[in-house]
Amino acid sequence: MTSKDYYDILGIDPSATLNEINEAYQKISNGNETNALADEAYEVLSDTEKRKQYDENYIGPFNPAETFPLEDLQTITSEKKPKTLKGTLWNVTKLILKICVTGALLYYVFSKIKIDQVKELLSQSNPWWALAAVVCFFLSTIVSASRLLSFFRSIDLHIGWRFNLRLYMLGMFYNLFLPGGIGGDGYKIYLLNKNYKMPAKKVFWAILFDRLSGFWAIGLITAVLVVFLPQLNISPLLTGAVFLTATAVYYFVAHKFFKEYTRYFFEAHLKAVALQSLQLTTILCVMIGLHHIGKFAPYLSAFLMSSMAAVIPFSVGGLGFREFIFKWVIVEKFQMNGELAVVLSLSFYVTSALISLLGVYYVFRSDRLEKDLPSE
Repeated sequence: MTSKDYYDILGIDPSATLNEINEAYQKISNGNETNALADEAYEVLSDTEKRKQYDENYIGPFNPAETFPLEDLQTITSEKKPKTLKGTLWNVTKLILKICVTGALLYYVFSKIKIDQVKELLSQSNPWWALAAVVCFFLSTIVSASRLLSFFRSIDLHIGWRFNLRLYMLGMFYNLFLPGGIGGDGYKIYLLNKNYKMPAKKVFWAILFDRLSGFWAIGLITAVLVVFLPQLNISPLLTGAVFLTATAVYYFVAHKFFKEYTRYFFEAHLKAVALQSLQLTTILCVMIGLHHIGKFAPYLSAFLMSSMAAVIPFSVGGLGFREFIFKWVIVEKFQMNGELAVVLSLSFYVTSALISLLGVYYVFRSDRLEKDLPSE
């Protein structure tokens, strides 16, 4: 595997013909001047066998704004086919569809609530509790990055915690502000594959188990909250039994077929519980700041359900889906304040956006992101 992009050095596309390679090299060499990198690139790409061997390990350009298909992880680490007009149009179409879905969901949600009540809730909010919510979410981000680091350690991917946190913050920015949905995860796979020579599939599975641990933690906390939700008419004992059974099956499958990823299984899942608890505390801070004096459990359980829905990459950063699910559960299942549900959901989105914006620094200062990367 090489980190040198010979195609980029010569300024050509990975699908370039031999004639195009010769022309590009001649332009760079200019007949007189020599360029060591250009000479090296030309020597490899002009030789059929050397080029074939290089292409097998070539890490091409990666666009973190694009999603990657689960069945074709090679698209993360290579781009050997030139982009076609059809592919470009499809990417644009996906972006437009996501914007439309987001807009439609938000329009529907706001058409079903009283805007005046939303304004009243916001006008009486306590800024200090809002600040506490931001702090709680930031702490949850640190715990989340640490949880992912545990799964990286499981596959013997040993990276510094500072670099991991920087990479995680950049991934948050991509996931929230770019319409690719999981572009941030794709970028992590790309960079770790490129610089640590770690197979893309192993990094992918580590990230996937990181996500699964989050779903497990949501299930655990939801099972606990059922005790405080008698209006659901669900037996807490039955809920606990189902959760414990599902947990046993989950661990058995993971340990049996993905044993490598369970080396720090319990450590990572404890961190997952801490992460979800901190995010629930974020919601609690917002609710207290809005002077809520009613029941808390219904809103917390609705938030957890909406968080799972927000993972679906059919809207921009989960916006719209979270608000729709949050409001629907609160109004239809608990017959409670839909306006408060929307304010809580949007407050959480704004809070996460503020923290995610910290990652934009590393978009423009990639040298800071990569300062802890291993040297060639």
